[in-house]
Amino acid sequence: MARWIEVADGVLVRRYQELDLSLGLVVGAASCLVVDTGGDAGQGAGLAAAVREVTPLPWQVVLTHSHFDHAFGTEAFAPCAVWAHRGCRADLVATGAQQREVWARYYRERGEPDVGDRVAAVRPVLPDHLVDDRAELDLGDRRVVLRHFGPAHSDHDLVVHVPDASVVFAGDLVEHGAPPQFDDAHPQGWPVALDGVLGLDAATVVPGHGDPVDRGFVRAQRDELALVAELCREVASGALTAEQAVARSPYPEEPTRAALARIS
Repeated sequence: MARWIEVADGVLVRRYQELDLSLGLVVGAASCLVVDTGGDAGQGAGLAAAVREVTPLPWQVVLTHSHFDHAFGTEAFAPCAVWAHRGCRADLVATGAQQREVWARYYRERGEPDVGDRVAAVRPVLPDHLVDDRAELDLGDRRVVLRHFGPAHSDHDLVVHVPDASVVFAGDLVEHGAPPQFDDAHPQGWPVALDGVLGLDAATVVPGHGDPVDRGFVRAQRDELALVAELCREVASGALTAEQAVARSPYPEEPTRAALARIS
């Protein structure tokens, strides 16, 4: 099941029950921008059809990062410009096959073999418009700015800022309804990246998972992540054991241990 939420004029979020996923759409006068594409060809095709119910304008795609649920549905939009951080393309090349295997097995073991088969069949579309630190897109009467604030949830997170609407699509830099995930994260850089997001002064921030949030939510999550980063430093220095760090963490044991593993 999926539904649109309009967070500003011409700025929409597509909310999915599966993985609590949030994808985006920014509509300008001349073109539109799709923010992330879902986890397989079927989800991507569904998103493309939903976009066409909103606007007939030509589209571009931006990927906030390379994780399958954000990047594996891009084929449904091809051919078009696909924007991403340079590291996103590199990571799709390096980990695309492994992500297919892991998530296809996950869905098959969950009793959804059709979804597993779709994920297994994906050959990720590689971004062809690569960003290092900043890029600006003109959608007609609307400017969209892509920003990279350093390694955080991944080493290539890209933030999508719509200044005239005071909206930011933050990808998985922000998580609402579940703890942040640290599997390939950079805990020390994550609070710094959220400082960058807060510096954009947007009223609405769209997380990669969960409902849109405000600056207060982002600030609180930034402070939690700063505490996790400090606990990681203390474990690395020998001042704390891993068990002590887990006990003091704002997040459950599994995410915290994943964060500790990233810097130990």
